[in-house]
Amino acid sequence: MTTPTTAQQCDADLIESSLADPEAFAALFDRYAAMLFRYVSRRLGPEAAEDVVGETFLAAFSGRRRYDLAQRDARPWLFGIATKQVARHHRAEAARYRALRRTPVDGPVEGPADRVAAGVTASASRPVLAEALAGLPRRDLDVLLLVAWGDLAYEEVARALDIPVGTVRSRLNRARRKVRAALGDTDPTEEA
Repeated sequence: MTTPTTAQQCDADLIESSLADPEAFAALFDRYAAMLFRYVSRRLGPEAAEDVVGETFLAAFSGRRRYDLAQRDARPWLFGIATKQVARHHRAEAARYRALRRTPVDGPVEGPADRVAAGVTASASRPVLAEALAGLPRRDLDVLLLVAWGDLAYEEVARALDIPVGTVRSRLNRARRKVRAALGDTDPTEEA
C-alpha cells in the first residue's frame, strides 16, 4: 500500500499529520492562502490582507490540535478564523468603505460591449454599495461576504461562523434585502 502524496491527502489528514510533522501544515497554506487572500483583500484591502492571512494561518497552526478531524475540508474552518481576524481589523475596514464612497467612478473597461455596459453601471453603483455594506450589522455582513467573496456554501458559512444553517439563510436574506433596497431594488450587473 502506498502512502498518499500531500496533494492527494484531505485537509483533515494533513492537519493530523502536522501534529507529528509540523511542516505538513504548509500544504494547507499552499491550498488555501490565495483563496483567503482574495477574501480578506476584498474585506480590508490588499495592504492588510497579507498580514491577516498570515495571522489566520498562525492561529490555525496554533489551534490545529483542537481541529475536528471528522471535518475532511478545512476551508470553512480557515474562513472562520479569517473572519475573526477581519473583525479585529474592523476599524480599517470601515475606513475603507468610507473611502470607497468618496472614490470617483472609474472609466469603462475595454472589452465586449455588454461587459463594458455592465461594468459602467456596476462602477456607478460602487459608492452606494459601499455605503450599504458599511451600514449592515457585522454578523449579516460576515455571512454576505463569506458567500459572495469567499464563495462558500451555506453549510460552509455555518461551520465557519459556528451558527445554524437557518441563521445563515436568514442573515443572508436580510443583508441582500438591505443592499438591494440601497441600490433602488435593482441589480447593477443586469441589463435593463
